[in-house]
Formats: sequence, structure tokens, C-alpha cells
Amino acid sequence: MKLQEMEKCAPTSDWNVLYWVLGSILMPVALPLAIINLWQRFRAQKYRNQLPGKVVLITGASSGLGESLAHVFYRAGCKVILAARRVQELERVKKDLLALDVQPAYPPTVLALDLSELNSIPDFVTRALAVYNQVDILINNGGISVRADVASTAVDVDLKVMVVNYFGSVALTKALLPSMIKRQIGHICFISSVQGKFAIPQRAAYSASKHAMQAFADALRAEVASKNINVSCISPGYVQTQLSMNALTGSGNNYGKMDEATAKGMSPQKLSERILQCILCKEPDIIVSDFQAKIAYYLRHLLPSVFFWIMAKRALKLEKAAKKST
Repeated sequence: MKLQEMEKCAPTSDWNVLYWVLGSILMPVALPLAIINLWQRFRAQKYRNQLPGKVVLITGASSGLGESLAHVFYRAGCKVILAARRVQELERVKKDLLALDVQPAYPPTVLALDLSELNSIPDFVTRALAVYNQVDILINNGGISVRADVASTAVDVDLKVMVVNYFGSVALTKALLPSMIKRQIGHICFISSVQGKFAIPQRAAYSASKHAMQAFADALRAEVASKNINVSCISPGYVQTQLSMNALTGSGNNYGKMDEATAKGMSPQKLSERILQCILCKEPDIIVSDFQAKIAYYLRHLLPSVFFWIMAKRALKLEKAAKKST
């Protein structure tokens, strides 16, 4: 269908409903939501003194958001276990943490972890538990992304993204869960994405893996609620990390480009502080993004026909841009 024909088919009646929703529903709740956010920040500050001495295991801690999370929790007085494939980078992060003036301070622990090697994860958990005999907070942050449309993405790439982003975190969570259940305490945090809430063109594999993570977190949360174990799922928008630089193409090669949206995204430091607040307040599911992403989320659920029309236009625009660049 041509762009002109798509515009003629745009659901104009839905636009009227959208304006009504924005004016009559969303605006009146903005103030209460702001008040709630301030209250949550107050609560987070109140419970912050409970963090010193807690054992925090962070995956994907060698760079980006994981590295920033390591700084935030180390500064809070936690016993931090850093996990990722690149041990040399983990040692760099450890060195940076040790240079900080923090009291109390516990030397960070570095452990190699490849989330794609599912069979090695139980042994990794054994080594992680041996450090302090427990893990109080697990932050499933490690993952990869893809920049390719469905038609040009090899199934092997879909599989790799799903293994690293979903099955890796699932395997790690399952291996660690018995120790938390035995102690009747713990907090499991999944770093998802707004693209796990709604899918956009050229992110099918990534969105699918994050959507699966959301579903797993929801089911797990219900099952462990009676065991004093909390489960949080954080869905950020664009973050200023190397995610797009390290993303895969449809053939499995390195994408190696910095997306404009990623470059203009939220700072990892700001997001890390919000994640800390989420854990302190035991929030089950939050979206941390700009207004545009939140509008897209509500459109997907309240006015799906409008959302689908916008995404179709976006896909067509990306397709034309790709043809011009080749």
C-alpha cells in the first residue's frame, strides 16, 4: 500500500478519541503521578540505610548501564559482584570502584559470565554464592540488540538474541532462586526495555526477547510473593550506552553505529539511580523513558489502530532510508 493510500486510511475517528484521552484522562492524572513520584523518592531515601552490606550481583557490568549500576550500588555500601564476558573490562570497573572514597567499602568481586553458555550458568552461581554465601539482589542487565528487519534477519540471529537476552537471564535466575527461597528473602531485577512493551520496526528480535522477559518476570513475581522475594522489571527508553554500537545486523555481523536516538538518550547514571530507587521501594514494574515513548505505550494499548498506522509509516520511512544508503 502506498504512503498516500495509508494516509487516507488513517483512523481519523481514533484521533478524536486520542485528543479526548489526552485532555480528559491523562492531564488530570499528571499531578497525582508527580506527587507519587516524589513520595517514592522520599521512601527510597528512607530505606537507603538498609543497603550497606547487601550482596548485589550485576550482569553486563563491564560497560554502559551495568558499569553505572556497579558505581551506584558500590557507593551505597553494597558488596558488588561484577559479571560479564570481558574480564579485563570488569577489572577496569573494579579498579575505578576501589578508587572511590566510600564508607563502608567492600572490594568488588569479578566473575566471568557468558549468558549464551547456558550449561555453565549453574557453576557460575555456585562460584557467586561462595563469595559471600548469599546474593541479596540480582540485576539481570546483560544483553544484546539487533538492527535489522524481519525479512533480512537470519534465524540464527533471532536465536542468539533470545538466548542471551531471555534464556540467559532465566537460567541465571533459576539457578540462584533456590538460595533466595531457602533464606526467604531476595530481590530479582530484570532490565527490560520499552520495546518489550511495544515493538517497533527493525527491532523484532530484540523486542521479542524483552517481551518474553516481561512475561517471565510477571509470572515469577506472583509465584515468589509469598516467599518474601521481590521481582522488579524496569523498561527504559533510549540510554546513552554502546548498545547500538554492539548490536547485530541481520546476518549476525556487528552493526557498529551509534543511533541518533541512543546518543540523545537518558544518561546511564540517571537510570541507575532510578533503578536503585525502584529496588528500595520494591516497585514491581516501571517505565523509565521520555514522554514520546510513554505516549507510544498508551497508544498501543488504548488506540492500537493509531499505533499500527504510525509504525507502518515508520517502517516505510526506514525502508526508503536503507535503499538510499545502499
